[in-house]
Amino acid sequence: MTHSPPVAPGAARPRPPRRRRGAAVTGATALAVAVAGLLAPPAQAEIRDVGEGSYTTDAVGPRPEGCAPLAQDPRAFLTDDAPAGAVPTNDWWSSLVFKREGASCQTSAPLHAHPVSYQPTADGLGLSVTEQPVLSGTPGGIGEFHHPYGEDVVVTVDGLQAPVVEVADWSDWTVTPSWSDGAQSLRATIGHGLPFSQYRVSGGDAVLRTAAVRVWHHEGGQIGFTAGNTDYAAFAPDGATWQVEGTRLRSSLAGTGYLAVVALPTAGVTSDDARRASLRAHAPYAFAEVVDTVAEPVYDEDDGVVRTTYRVETEPVQGSVRGTALALYPHQSAFLDGVTGDGPAGGDALEARHPSPRGEMTTLLGATSFTTETPFTGVLPEVPAVVTGGGDANARLDALLDQVAADPLDQRGTDTYWTGKALGRASRIAEIADQVDRTEVRDTALAEIREVLTDWLTAEPGEAEQLFSYDAGWGTLIGYPASYGSDKELNDHHFHYGYFILAAATLARFDPQWAQAYGDMVDLLIRDANGYDRDDTMFPYLRDFDVYAGHDWASGHGAFGSGNNQESSSEGMNFASALVQWGEATGDREIRDHGVYLHATQAAAIQQYWFDGSGAIPDEFGHTQLGMVWGSGGTWSTWFSGAPEMIHGINLLPITGGHLYLGQRPDDVRANYAELEDKVGGAPTVWKDIHWSYLALGDGPAALAKLNADQGYTVEEGESRPHTYHWVANLAGLGTLADVQADHPLAAAFDGPRGRTHVAANLTNAPLTVRFDDGAVVEVPAGRTVTTGGYTWSGGGGVGGPVDPTDPTDPTDPTDPTDPTDPTDPTDPADFVRHLTADGELAPGAGGSGAATIGAAAGADAVGDPATGLTVEASGLTGDHTGTGTVFDLGVDAGTAVGNGTRLRISYDLTDDGSWDRVETYHYMATDPVPGWERYTQGAGLMSVRGGWGDLRDGRVRVEVWNVIGRGPSTIDLASSTVTLPFE
Repeated sequence: MTHSPPVAPGAARPRPPRRRRGAAVTGATALAVAVAGLLAPPAQAEIRDVGEGSYTTDAVGPRPEGCAPLAQDPRAFLTDDAPAGAVPTNDWWSSLVFKREGASCQTSAPLHAHPVSYQPTADGLGLSVTEQPVLSGTPGGIGEFHHPYGEDVVVTVDGLQAPVVEVADWSDWTVTPSWSDGAQSLRATIGHGLPFSQYRVSGGDAVLRTAAVRVWHHEGGQIGFTAGNTDYAAFAPDGATWQVEGTRLRSSLAGTGYLAVVALPTAGVTSDDARRASLRAHAPYAFAEVVDTVAEPVYDEDDGVVRTTYRVETEPVQGSVRGTALALYPHQSAFLDGVTGDGPAGGDALEARHPSPRGEMTTLLGATSFTTETPFTGVLPEVPAVVTGGGDANARLDALLDQVAADPLDQRGTDTYWTGKALGRASRIAEIADQVDRTEVRDTALAEIREVLTDWLTAEPGEAEQLFSYDAGWGTLIGYPASYGSDKELNDHHFHYGYFILAAATLARFDPQWAQAYGDMVDLLIRDANGYDRDDTMFPYLRDFDVYAGHDWASGHGAFGSGNNQESSSEGMNFASALVQWGEATGDREIRDHGVYLHATQAAAIQQYWFDGSGAIPDEFGHTQLGMVWGSGGTWSTWFSGAPEMIHGINLLPITGGHLYLGQRPDDVRANYAELEDKVGGAPTVWKDIHWSYLALGDGPAALAKLNADQGYTVEEGESRPHTYHWVANLAGLGTLADVQADHPLAAAFDGPRGRTHVAANLTNAPLTVRFDDGAVVEVPAGRTVTTGGYTWSGGGGVGGPVDPTDPTDPTDPTDPTDPTDPTDPTDPADFVRHLTADGELAPGAGGSGAATIGAAAGADAVGDPATGLTVEASGLTGDHTGTGTVFDLGVDAGTAVGNGTRLRISYDLTDDGSWDRVETYHYMATDPVPGWERYTQGAGLMSVRGGWGDLRDGRVRVEVWNVIGRGPSTIDLASSTVTLPFE
């Protein structure tokens, strides 16, 4: 199943050249060096370590492909003075820089900026406004609607014939195309929400070329005219005049080289007086040249909203006015919270609206900024087991978990997308198994997740699969095997990598040491797909996310006549949810808040555009939701199937606790499900589990009835039976999403038959208090999910991630040391740092200066025989579990032996009753055949883990170290080899 065509869907965000946020660059950022505006490629391919993980710079698979010059220089279509750094891709204007043979190697595909669409040509820039949608296909069936580019006017320089159109600059929602033929040149600034386009001209007169024109205003440097069906006005500086030459309008611009053209919001106007009034209203802003745009989001955790301020910086060409015209999309105007402005209008909203494929756009005339306040629905690791936690429902869930216990991944492919789907499935199983105390199923799922992630996040010399490769020229990290154009076209990185990041967030809850070891590699995936740091030299800022449009684009190049596109908005939201959870679990507030911004903004856009909250879908189209959103419109279709279930379902999957936003309008959920059954002619025949899970957000009891009546259904490739039952059964009890915000991102409320239930999850290892704006307060212990109100429940056994270091427990109010709560006599904390010895003791003192020999591998390859190694034990240990994990640091030397691999296993008998309560087996370390100590640590990662943590009460610990591969002995440096037990 593909979510983009072999030739691509997609979008991204370039990083602005100015107003960069001064955040520290983390991870491997410092490894990339900008030289003369280029990211200098390494002198030779190499493995680059990032924490315990690594990536390669070797081109182990296909790289981005486009018009011929891109093969040698990804910046081939950028001007010499363009901003340095990674090449922006996946945007509404990407076909300008990521040129494709099918579009144009000289110009680009149409650029749908809204309210104006543009088409670069060899001699200038074409402008188009298509007021009415054009429908094709079958009404009520497979079909599409578009506001296609239909040229009204071309802005050019007399005599200009540029061999290629380049990109000179960009900002959060503008781009500056550039033309030059050596004698004449033209630069234009165009952008989302800008009715004005502004031009810098040299080498000749400015010319407006039309097929037919009617001039209705002509005064000095101002000229108003109708071309196509749209009214435009052009403004030249003081002293300039316009000449009308048939269908061409010409001006010398009084030698200033500056021109502004505005598309007026006068659709349906029949009076020239009204047109002139609109021209006069816009005229004061014609000479405020836009030089930068930036969106500044802030997550207000206390109020549960994201406040985003959209600022436009202008420089007056003449006069002193700094405001401009900003046309807002419906997802922005719906949550507008404030405007600043300049000039006569001062940012006031015009009564007249601009048409667009997203619905009518409200224009703020004279605005310098506006702010939106978008509610954040909240995400959960999983819906709580308020129903499935006990009784018959629990027994049914247990039986379903038994069915998947042996293979939670159920992997269907080895590429980044299908590996991601498998990781998503296993993560959901781990989350629900944890809630209902099926720790053996949970731990099996976590072990599989750990093994897959560790493999992908580690590159070895000569390895070509299950790894990531960095291309410095393009500024991208590509996973191989790639799929659906994620390599050649840079499609879908947010889709694929979102699954990896969310799986890492789940694993981090239970294995924070793994998260610490591999967190910088996870951060690279985030930075590649939707980087949060404007100063990042490795990747573009917000590759896939369109700041102004409010949603992701999927195609790297966007080289289609209809612009860029995205079908699976829900997989984009999977990425956003993953950032929220990863950031919370690892204590990284910057990543967490970035995820909240993406999630809240996209949720608003998805409801408006994919689910037609804006009313932009034409009535005669015959659908009230879309499979795909395009720059110029939308379609009821997918790239891979014409089945109604898949067209509806592609914007629903994967079903996770990060997708509660789909239930923001329960009535719409029920109506959409009914529409699906109408299209199918009955119940869905494929992806039933996805559609029942969606219906549960609008009508849980109905969804549960459908599931109960068809328990032999075919499972969607990324789903599992226990998860679908858990989701549907618990929502049938909880009810529908309540319009309530919390002061924590992992919280939500539901209204159901029992009244309102408040839910909050804690991914950290410290207690948490969550407050809702309806007055409810939920106390959540470390690592647990808690509900209050209609249902009172608590579950989960994760140890939790690190506490925010900026918010430690108050050191001025310690527990009174004279009144301890634990009546036992704990072991001295220093004694939990243990040393390996030659006599079999895991000793509290140093192991001496000697070395212990462990034999060559014996037994099965990669398994070996622990009896040939070193076994040490400690007993009589008492202490409380700290919520962390085992830490070890061993000095190992294989001498000149080739191919040795040493493994450590540690076993905990918490009460010394003869049974091991927790057993951790770590991946072996492959030693080199060069004499000298190598360090073997817990960073190698857990190969398997059995059992859970608890407190030590006169307990026993055993450590075994042995060779699992290799034909020679190894030695252990007893003086430096330690094991730190996670107790105090």
